[in-house]
Amino acid sequence: MTAVRSAAPVVVAAEETEVSGLDLFLPAGYDLLWSAVITLVIAFVFYRYVLPRFNAVLDERTAKIEGGLAKAEQAQQEAAAALAEYHQQLADARAEAAQTREEARAEGAAIVAEMRAKAQEDAQRIVETAKRQIEAERQAAAVSLRAEVGVLATELASKIVGESLQDQARQSRVVDRFLDELEATVTQPVGAKEN
Repeated sequence: MTAVRSAAPVVVAAEETEVSGLDLFLPAGYDLLWSAVITLVIAFVFYRYVLPRFNAVLDERTAKIEGGLAKAEQAQQEAAAALAEYHQQLADARAEAAQTREEARAEGAAIVAEMRAKAQEDAQRIVETAKRQIEAERQAAAVSLRAEVGVLATELASKIVGESLQDQARQSRVVDRFLDELEATVTQPVGAKEN
């Protein structure tokens, strides 16, 4: 029963303060006053203490971001300069390699030409040496042949004539005359010999 008695005064108070219409949406005057005072205190504290710190943090962040952007832009410019320098060095290296190749080709061609000239000189020298040697051997063979032919001709002539041709001067004249006639017949053309 005591629980029933305490609920009765609450119902009676609620019936006395019944609000209707537009008063439902508008708060009471003392609520507006205290809400305005608290709002002004919070606004004062916010503008006096919180907002300057917030602005300082924002300014610091802005400065860091701008510094980072400046560093990034500087790094990008340095990277672009390094890339341009790399491309220039690459172009220089390619030009130098091409020049080195051309020099090597020219040097190779000069060496080949020099070796050809030297080979031709060596070949000419060998041919001339061979010609001289052949000529010397031909002359030695001719001298040897002359001596042998002379001896044989003298012996043959001695047998034919029946007298000795041992006289050196006479033998030399006979051999020379025989060889001259022999050379003359060899050097004459075939048609001239028959006439």
